[in-house]
Amino acid sequence: MFSNFLSLMLSATLMTLGLAVCALILGLILSMIFVVFETAKIRCIRNLTSVFLTLLRGLPEILVVLLIYFGSTQVLFILTGDFIEFSPFWSGVVALAIIFAAYASQSLRGAIQAIPLGQWESASALGLSRSQAFISIIMPQVWRHALPGLSNQWLILLKDTALVSLIGVNDLMRQAELSNANTHQPFTWYGIAALLYLAVTILSKIGIARLEKRFTRFEREAA
Repeated sequence: MFSNFLSLMLSATLMTLGLAVCALILGLILSMIFVVFETAKIRCIRNLTSVFLTLLRGLPEILVVLLIYFGSTQVLFILTGDFIEFSPFWSGVVALAIIFAAYASQSLRGAIQAIPLGQWESASALGLSRSQAFISIIMPQVWRHALPGLSNQWLILLKDTALVSLIGVNDLMRQAELSNANTHQPFTWYGIAALLYLAVTILSKIGIARLEKRFTRFEREAA
């Protein structure tokens, strides 16, 4: 009995990791879009993006998850008259990605602002267009400056995956609840869930440390 539930907990851990990785990829894309909009030359776009991000950061994260899952279904029903039930997994991915992007965009924007303007001018003198300069020269440096902030957001994202258990995703937290409901051993299963979350966090920190060494190797060599 114990081994069966433990196997389910390990499978749920993989579900949690899949959820977090998908949300991370989508969140990075959204965060770059938010940065583009927030730094746009058109004032209306800048203001609307700033208000939207402020609202996102001001709302409880569980409320964002519930609004995406239940609210999107209701909005589509009002617009089309058809009841469409979205996948809890992908609704959770979208909700977590939006939450991640709302904070990660600030790290990216700060990293872009930390790049000296002279590098843009140098790229222009070399005949590179603004988009080529951004991709080839600016972005590699942006990731290096933004990595500490993005790393912290990734660790927060891992723990925020527990929120999607409320919309039916069989992640680690939900499986711990189901195991407890069947065995009435809350300390055992929530304790195992805590250890698994901790293991994933430690492995993530090791991976992040290696990434930071890779991104800063040129600075260490120059020194």
